[in-house]
Amino acid sequence: MQTIPTSDLDLFTDRALGDPYPLHRELRGLGPVVELTAHGVYALARYRQVREAAADWRVFSSAQGVMMNDRINSALQGITLCSDPPEHTRMRQVLGRPLRPERLRELVPRIEREAEHLVGRLVEQGSFDATTELARHLPLTVVSELVGLGDAGRAHMLEWANATFDAQGPMNRRTVEAFPELDEMVAFALREARPGTLDPAGWAAELYAAAERGELPVEQCPFMVIDYIAPSLDTTIYAVSSAVHLFATHPEQWAVLRADPSLLPHAVNEVLRLESPIQRFTRVVTEDHEVEGCTLPAGSRVMLLYGAANRDERQYPDPDRFDVRRRPSDHLAFGRGEHACAGLGLARIEMQAVLAALLPRVGRFELLAAEPVLNNVLRGWASCRVRVHPAAD
Repeated sequence: MQTIPTSDLDLFTDRALGDPYPLHRELRGLGPVVELTAHGVYALARYRQVREAAADWRVFSSAQGVMMNDRINSALQGITLCSDPPEHTRMRQVLGRPLRPERLRELVPRIEREAEHLVGRLVEQGSFDATTELARHLPLTVVSELVGLGDAGRAHMLEWANATFDAQGPMNRRTVEAFPELDEMVAFALREARPGTLDPAGWAAELYAAAERGELPVEQCPFMVIDYIAPSLDTTIYAVSSAVHLFATHPEQWAVLRADPSLLPHAVNEVLRLESPIQRFTRVVTEDHEVEGCTLPAGSRVMLLYGAANRDERQYPDPDRFDVRRRPSDHLAFGRGEHACAGLGLARIEMQAVLAALLPRVGRFELLAAEPVLNNVLRGWASCRVRVHPAAD
């Protein structure tokens, strides 16, 4: 039996959130399991251990919440993210209907038209913010309309989504400051996310239709609407802006992709691997469980570090290198198993539509300024200003 190494690293300081990768590398080097004494949790930072834990809901349970503090774990207990089968399976079947491949295929022409129009306008400007002007457009127009919350809900979705992830941290300043926004979102869901207020053709309204058919309790519907609000926005926004930032700082990779656009799906996966928008969730161990000779005691909370796992040198050669020829379809940015992101197909469509619209128009990105987002869970760029150099005719 091995002794679990300990570390006093705090992954939630401004410095750690701004550049987490040196700390991730240190944790991977300490062992397959590390006890983080600053927060009273165990951490998995290596690829294989994170992948196996994410796929084993019976041992690594989400039913007691997947966040780092009791307040939000209690408040959101029972939503799709914070549940296990069979309840999770039942909710996921209803929640995922609008996100099935056949439904998403119907959206592709609309998303591509929006992306073409947006990119054409921004490239004509000559410079733009890849986060606020480019990456936010599709989630805040097409996707928010599809959810069907009405104008009042759409106006606040971005703030609510960001706060939802910030509130998932330990009880630090960011977490505490996010609670009022989280409370506002829950109050909105309970008050407004109901038939008569929702767009009857929207995804949220489909939840109530399912409840009428007896597929789930009607009182769960407002909380399941939250499952559409938070995951559909910031994750895709930061993925798109990270893509632009990576191509601006690695112009040779943009040239490779322009020369061979068939690499686009692999480039999207490489962006997600290298800059995973969701860096971590936690699980609670339901029984004493051994990981590489280290015993995790029943009832302990374990942090799955997706961002660290996706840069594990045991899985990916030269893992910090951005390479659009790499084919990392096994990355963990969308999670794995029952809790794999329900909207991963939509996120891929949005990312590919934006990059496909940029490819023929932009010869090179020039990075002007960038500011990382400091969020307890999310990784991305709060601002990423670029100048675009038009492609040669």
